Amino acid sequence: MSNTKVSYKWAFHEFIWPRKKIIFFGLILIFIRSFSGLVLPIASKKLIDEVIPSNDMQALTTLLLIVFASVLVQAVTSFSLTRLLSVEAQKLISELRTKVQRKLLTLPISFFDNNKSGALVSRVMTDVEGVRNLVGTGLVQLFGGTITAIVSLVLLIQINALMTVFVLVPVAIFAFIALKAFAYIRPVFRERGKINAEVTGRLTETLNGVRVIKGFNAEEQENKIFEAGVERLFLNVKRSLTATALITSSSTFLLGIASAGIMGIGGYFIMGGKMTFGDFISFTLLLGFMIAPIIQMSNIGSQLSEAMAGLDRTQELMNMPEENDAAERINSVHEITGNIEFENVSFSYEKSKEVLTDITFSAPAGSVTALVGSSGSGKSTIAGLAATFLNPVSGKVTLDGVDLATVNLSSYRKNLGVVLQDDFLYEGTIRENILFPRPDATEEQLLAAVNGAYVNQFTDKFEEGLETVIGERGVKLSGGQRQRISIARALLANPKVIILDEATSNLDTESESFIQKSLQELMKDRTTFVIAHRLSTIQKADQILVIEEGKIVESGKHDALIEKKGRYWELFTYQSRI
Repeated sequence: MSNTKVSYKWAFHEFIWPRKKIIFFGLILIFIRSFSGLVLPIASKKLIDEVIPSNDMQALTTLLLIVFASVLVQAVTSFSLTRLLSVEAQKLISELRTKVQRKLLTLPISFFDNNKSGALVSRVMTDVEGVRNLVGTGLVQLFGGTITAIVSLVLLIQINALMTVFVLVPVAIFAFIALKAFAYIRPVFRERGKINAEVTGRLTETLNGVRVIKGFNAEEQENKIFEAGVERLFLNVKRSLTATALITSSSTFLLGIASAGIMGIGGYFIMGGKMTFGDFISFTLLLGFMIAPIIQMSNIGSQLSEAMAGLDRTQELMNMPEENDAAERINSVHEITGNIEFENVSFSYEKSKEVLTDITFSAPAGSVTALVGSSGSGKSTIAGLAATFLNPVSGKVTLDGVDLATVNLSSYRKNLGVVLQDDFLYEGTIRENILFPRPDATEEQLLAAVNGAYVNQFTDKFEEGLETVIGERGVKLSGGQRQRISIARALLANPKVIILDEATSNLDTESESFIQKSLQELMKDRTTFVIAHRLSTIQKADQILVIEEGKIVESGKHDALIEKKGRYWELFTYQSRI
């Protein structure tokens, strides 16, 4: 089945069918509006052919009241239609955005590594907007317009079949051109969504990295990259505008020919006494009722094509396999001891490019395992496996004897804490960022975490204290201050397993001395994995694993490894000289 058919089927079952009652009511309203609109051309014929020649004032009054009533019905149904379906469409957009965002957060870390955050924002906020044209007035108007056109066609045939056939020829040609144009436009709209996401993603990165850009005087370089992206977007829009312009111009030309033909044929029949002037006026007005929906349908068709292009991308995202596969992750953990073992674990991000090879070691509950080695040796990958951010290609990682690949991620991560080298902070207050893992924590628990990470050493100097707003990603704080907030956050979470990735790398000497004390408190009775380039910070670790080229080349405690005078000794003595 083609992607297009899959998308239409998915859209129907996901969005249209669950709202069938509202849409059906909308169809009734649009039929009432359409049929009430047909009163005018019928009344015009009666006015010209019967009422005026007979000078019947009572009939004129009655006719005017009927026309007024039909106009009132049209106004009320139009308002009701827009109010009912447009509001429902906006509600659906909100729900779908929430659903897509929720789905995003179920996807594995690798997905986010391969996609720009700005592009993902576009998929959440922009791609779903097309559903407005499915549930809103667009789809209903498409059906309603079709019915109106058919009813008008029947009435036109009754008035004059020859003139109707003459009109249908250019209309059929226009419909053929429109269908071809829509087939061309949809892939263009789909490509536009991708380009827009890329441009948005790059702009987001530029704004986030503005200090680096200014620091390297790279403004012009970024301007050129953004300009190239905007140019691609423009060329895409240009292609779609060409197709829509073709539809518009062809409709103007073909319907203009039809109008000229009607004038000629109509005039001929009136002069020959085969058609009344009222019939001609009624035919002309009814022709508008038949053609207007067709023109409107071309615009709605363009909107639906754009909508389906966005929903194609939304469906693609919603069908991605989730990180927490319920079929495989059948075990839930609650009270854990914290024994973690790697058994012959190998891992690769790409086929034939192995990052870890046959890694085997035990991290007993409450122990500290330090991972050291050259950059790119595989230390962070081991930590990622312990955190369940990654899954082994072969071998297994176990928690208290249970394979982590079978453990429900939510149940495990409730017992997990991470402190990263460049830890993420929200734009908000210091208090809000520390409370992030446990928003319902008591003031006593919060202050214990604040004191344990020595955050109070700098917040006491701030006028607003813990209520100080730190700016986007904590830009108003120093690296050491941000790191201490991250450690306070981990202390408050009270996990059983801790991942410390370069947790002291951003600290000055004074901050590091504070952090070393708080880390000792944080690591107490918790299984801890520490990645550190500063080897002075891990001398008290229960075991040190030296990782080189994805393999454990040495393991043991600090003193024993120094005595070996192997790779660890080389790294340690090199740093000592520095």
